[in-house]
Amino acid sequence: MFENLINGQWVPADKSTTNRNPANPDDVIGTYATATKNDVDRAIAAASEAADGWAHSSPQFRADLLDAVGTRILDRKEEIGRLLAREEGKTLVEAIGETTRAGHLFKFFAGEALRFSGDLVPSVRPGVDVEVTREPLGVVGLITPWNFPIAIPAWKIAPALAYGNTVVFKPADLTPGCAHVIATLLHDCGCPPGVLNLVMGPGSLIGPMLAESPDVTVISFTGSEGIGAGPAETCGRTRKKLQLEMGGKNPMVVLDDADLDVAVGACLNGAFYSTGQRCTASSRLIVQSGIYDAFVDKLITQMKALRLGDPLDPTTQIGPVASEKQLRNNLGYVDLARQEDAEVVGGTPLDRPGFFQTPALFLNATNSMRSSQEEIFGPCASVIKVDDLEEAIMTANATKFGLSSGICTNNLAAMRAFKRRSQAGMVMVNLPTAGVDYHVPFGGRKGSSFGSREQGRYAVEFYSAVKTTYIGEG
Repeated sequence: MFENLINGQWVPADKSTTNRNPANPDDVIGTYATATKNDVDRAIAAASEAADGWAHSSPQFRADLLDAVGTRILDRKEEIGRLLAREEGKTLVEAIGETTRAGHLFKFFAGEALRFSGDLVPSVRPGVDVEVTREPLGVVGLITPWNFPIAIPAWKIAPALAYGNTVVFKPADLTPGCAHVIATLLHDCGCPPGVLNLVMGPGSLIGPMLAESPDVTVISFTGSEGIGAGPAETCGRTRKKLQLEMGGKNPMVVLDDADLDVAVGACLNGAFYSTGQRCTASSRLIVQSGIYDAFVDKLITQMKALRLGDPLDPTTQIGPVASEKQLRNNLGYVDLARQEDAEVVGGTPLDRPGFFQTPALFLNATNSMRSSQEEIFGPCASVIKVDDLEEAIMTANATKFGLSSGICTNNLAAMRAFKRRSQAGMVMVNLPTAGVDYHVPFGGRKGSSFGSREQGRYAVEFYSAVKTTYIGEG
């Protein structure tokens, strides 16, 4: 059994969950301990006890620790990537790419540990100096999703530790394997007891405990909008600092002047790669009328040619959906799109072991349909026809979400107008809406995100507190 890590010790459990391959449920990846309330209490207490020592530890030690973890992840990227592909279902090339990104994230924040800077500014009063510094917050509760089981934990854990916080880490129930790898590497590289604690188990137990605990200073949550409402309510009541990333219904606008091959390639990638299980996926394709027919014909041809299969097969382009529950959800939305009078192309389950469905397009869709407004989190995309750029921008913004948006065009004025008016945290031009760099901010607006940005140097805004000190001559 793979055990929880509490106060530097691997802790067994009476209960466990079995982790299975969504491409082949007979393939058991491992048995993972289920944390109890007592385990979570002990993890929080350990992180609280370790917080002061870690906050005042040498930034060089923190940098060396994170750099060592990053190096080990990169050295083992094929092995870890294979585990990720078996556990989550994305293709091996995507899984290795995600693992590589996790290694780079640890190395980036190793450098940031040494750049934890402030300001010395003159006071408006004579004989007074003013220092503006940043300090750690204390114990950070981290709750991560299943769709990026090593990259998202990395982009939360690495900055939390770099800036001197201690961590209680709760990974998704579906993907404990990659989380256990990160915890093991930190432990093996010399992370002090209590600084990083791993508690695997049901979110319904662990999430509220982290949010309610007076010893947990901040919560960072990535997951669905519905579940995110829980920590939002609790942290508002307890006045706890909060960061939420909760998904999107991301638009990709295709204008008449777009390069057809570029547009189809961007939409194919954005909508269907990683089996559509990306919060930045292109789930609304907003296409100008002049290019609509040619775009749809070419996209359908290339969509039908995508190779579905075992994610470990190097020829596979689309793997399984992550779980049977998610597959049922996706197929429910395919049925809903038909009921809403969209023309559905694809979207059928495969008669084979595992949780497979063919990618789906909802043609002749309108932006008001539920299938065009609600996040499906699968390989499904609505195709919406518009007359001009103005209608495209209005349609793109007509959603409660605001994570990522994109436009395919060769018109500089149109690109500038869309970039300026798009109500999204990230804008892509002639690129898929999914796919971001690790050294720049990640996050959205409206119902997609709450709180400070993740990744890059902007992560310091969430994982630290600002202190202003006035020093007189005495």
